[in-house]
Amino acid sequence: MQDYAEKRDFHRMRVDAHIQITDSKGESVIGTCRDLSATGMQLSVSRPFEAGEMIKTRMESAGSQTAALETECEVIRCEPDGDGYLLGVTIDRVTQ
Repeated sequence: MQDYAEKRDFHRMRVDAHIQITDSKGESVIGTCRDLSATGMQLSVSRPFEAGEMIKTRMESAGSQTAALETECEVIRCEPDGDGYLLGVTIDRVTQ
C-alpha cells in the first residue's frame, strides 16, 4: 500500500500531445499538452501568456473515432521552462 495522500480532486493524465492555443486577440500558437485532468492542463509553449488571460485550446484525438477536445481556459500561471514557458490553466468550459 502506498503511503501518501493525493491532494488533488482529480488525477492528472500524462498526455504529451500537440495542442493549438488561441489567445484573446485571435493569435494561435502550437504547444504541447503535458498533462490533463478534469479541471486543468499543463501546457508547454514558446511564448509567455499573462495570468488571468482567457485562451481557447484544441487538441486532436489520436484516432478518427473520437472528436477533438476543445476548451476555454484561464491561465493561472506562466513560468519560464528552458527555451519556452510552462502554463498552468484551469478548464472553464469544454466546447467539444
